[in-house]
Amino acid sequence: MAKNLFAKTVPLALFILRLDRIRIPLWLVGLSFFTIIMPVAFQNLYGDAKEDIAGMTETMKNPAMTAMLGPGNLENYTIGAMTAHQMLLMTAVIVGLMGILLVAKHTRADEEDGRLEMIRSLPSGKLSYLSATLLVTIGTSVVLALVNGIGLYALGIETMNLEGSLLYGAALGATLLFFGGMTAVFAQLSESSRGTMGLSIAVLLISYLVRGMTDVSNEALSWISPLGLVTKAEVYWNNNWGPILLMVGASFLLFILANVLNAVRDLESGFIPAKPGRKYASAFLQNPIGLSLRLQRTGIISWAVGMYVLGASYGSVLGDIEAFIGDNELYSQILVSVDGFSLMEQFLPMLVIVITLIGVIPPIMAINKVRAEEKKGRLEHLLSRAVSRMRLLGGYITISVMTGFVMSSLGAIGLWSAGTAVLEEGLSFRMIYGAFMSYFPAMLVMIGVSSLLIAYLPKLTSLIWVYVFYGFIVIYFGSIFQIPNWAAKLSPFGHVPQAPIEDVTFLPIFLLSVFAVLLLTIGLLGYKKRDMEYQ
Repeated sequence: MAKNLFAKTVPLALFILRLDRIRIPLWLVGLSFFTIIMPVAFQNLYGDAKEDIAGMTETMKNPAMTAMLGPGNLENYTIGAMTAHQMLLMTAVIVGLMGILLVAKHTRADEEDGRLEMIRSLPSGKLSYLSATLLVTIGTSVVLALVNGIGLYALGIETMNLEGSLLYGAALGATLLFFGGMTAVFAQLSESSRGTMGLSIAVLLISYLVRGMTDVSNEALSWISPLGLVTKAEVYWNNNWGPILLMVGASFLLFILANVLNAVRDLESGFIPAKPGRKYASAFLQNPIGLSLRLQRTGIISWAVGMYVLGASYGSVLGDIEAFIGDNELYSQILVSVDGFSLMEQFLPMLVIVITLIGVIPPIMAINKVRAEEKKGRLEHLLSRAVSRMRLLGGYITISVMTGFVMSSLGAIGLWSAGTAVLEEGLSFRMIYGAFMSYFPAMLVMIGVSSLLIAYLPKLTSLIWVYVFYGFIVIYFGSIFQIPNWAAKLSPFGHVPQAPIEDVTFLPIFLLSVFAVLLLTIGLLGYKKRDMEYQ
């Protein structure tokens, strides 16, 4: 009986790997690249510069930094300890998101799209597809752990030994396992992929927030957070394997629970019933913009809260920024030294661009939603009515632009409010808000590029994320790795003056705005002429 439940699990796992032959390697390469390149940057910038490291150590004692990054080995802040402290937790959050997306796609999303019903009609077990998904998750986590662990050790940095490097990789692999298993459970509880994603991401965010609060107030309570277990490993310090083994054990318990729940529920059902909707839709839902906005409401609100918290997190450390930067070699390369401006004002452009580059994610997700709805065949119903294609895509563009404006505004408000609270002289709201808004035309260009891909290359809409990633690399790391200026200009963010240390002139903002309008117009015209594609 048990054998029949898991029949064809391995062939289905290979099938999933075939489907994700591009997606999974891209995740692995991106995560591993950032993990391995940062210690090299730290080593090149600091080396044996004990004064610079001492200055950073003092800043890391700030409770706000502890809440953001977790506790670290500040008594012996070597390159290894620095890498684990500043990179491990943030990378683990991204890895957790990867696990959520991977498992949600091949569980509840495939079930919603009818793929699971088709697979079950073949000679396969009831639990085979879920088990195949979890098997792929295990394999991906092992590869992630080995590539990062061996890659870090291969750097040959004295303070990054073999055990610590393998533990670093194991922490990332365990995080992927845990959040993948948790998502598998939520896929059985929820009746929709949207609900599965919402619950899973909520747990990820709560884990981060609980860890942040307990790390500052009572570190012993950090054990209740999965991400708290990551920091408890104390990589390149005490190298505690216990918390990671605990995460792995909890992950396999989640795997078992997900299979038990899947065995007793019916196809396309869930243990948490969907909330019944109204019998009649409101006037707000009787147009494409209103309907799309309603469907994306939860995601937009979540991102809005996150952007404010992100801005406030960065703003809360501005009080110690003068002591931190000082003679710090890292920031002497990143920052543009300008006479007449304080170190804090020279530091602000970097904060603004980082928050803005993160803030460009939700508007691109908003416009790409039209492609996701097209692939699922849901747009046919709208287009069969008195709704033109230009009006349909125009509605998604409107939501995307509004989302970008809101995200930039909330990031600015968060940075200003927290910065004003910790600085004696406060911050000028006009200066902060103006700096953020100067990047808004560049954000519009990114939305325009996404509309072009949707209109002319719908199967390659994911390439926009490569462009966003490229912009982050060349803008943020450009001065560290001596990336040519022309390479930065290939991103729209490379054309924006760095307020407040540079004057925001009319011409670059105007040209970016015109270019964005041109891209959006071409995208609308192209979308009007092309056929619907469902793959």
